[in-house]
Amino acid sequence: MRKISLLTLLAGAALLAGCTSHVTDKQHYSGFIQDYSQLKPASSASDRPTLRWISPDYRSSDYSSVVYTPVVYYPAAKPTARVSQQTLDQIRSYTDTRLKAAIGERKKLVTQPGPRTLIVRSAITGVTAENEGVQFYEVVPVAAVIASTMAATGHRTQNSALFLEIEARDAQTGKPLIKVVRKAFGKPLNNSSAPITYGDVKSAIDETVSDAMHFSAP
Repeated sequence: MRKISLLTLLAGAALLAGCTSHVTDKQHYSGFIQDYSQLKPASSASDRPTLRWISPDYRSSDYSSVVYTPVVYYPAAKPTARVSQQTLDQIRSYTDTRLKAAIGERKKLVTQPGPRTLIVRSAITGVTAENEGVQFYEVVPVAAVIASTMAATGHRTQNSALFLEIEARDAQTGKPLIKVVRKAFGKPLNNSSAPITYGDVKSAIDETVSDAMHFSAP
């Protein structure tokens, strides 16, 4: 009778898991924010993992207005077989509309820099899909082989994901005050060939904007 030890199962799990990262990996930093070295793991208002830095000199009460810069793609986005130009346009437009409204609820929006003013700039740095992590029940050797085969042939369920980077600076000095790098998940996709649509990542945008609206700082 074949026996599989607990140690073997745990070793198999470690090798096969490839767990999905819930924060942006360093290799996905876009360069939109000049210095990423200050970022630290943190929790968003909805308790989602994120990377964030807040200057010790920042006090929300010191600022009453915001010069809002429209959301861009950075680097410039190009349509692919999975993400159409129409989808890219819808995602950027919706993110921009929601984020601008959220910031406008927190502070007065103005068009010119001045005293007690922040400049907020943001970029969508990725719209992607990645394989879901191997589940615990797939550690059984035969099932693990099947799961690996499905991943290789493109039939494995994937997570849609949106990457967003936001930076706030003092409008007069240009000094950076807040940096946020966020990865948010949308709807799952059936396989690695399924198109990524605006509807797939809409919930990721909504979650990120809601967290921005309820962001708390000194």
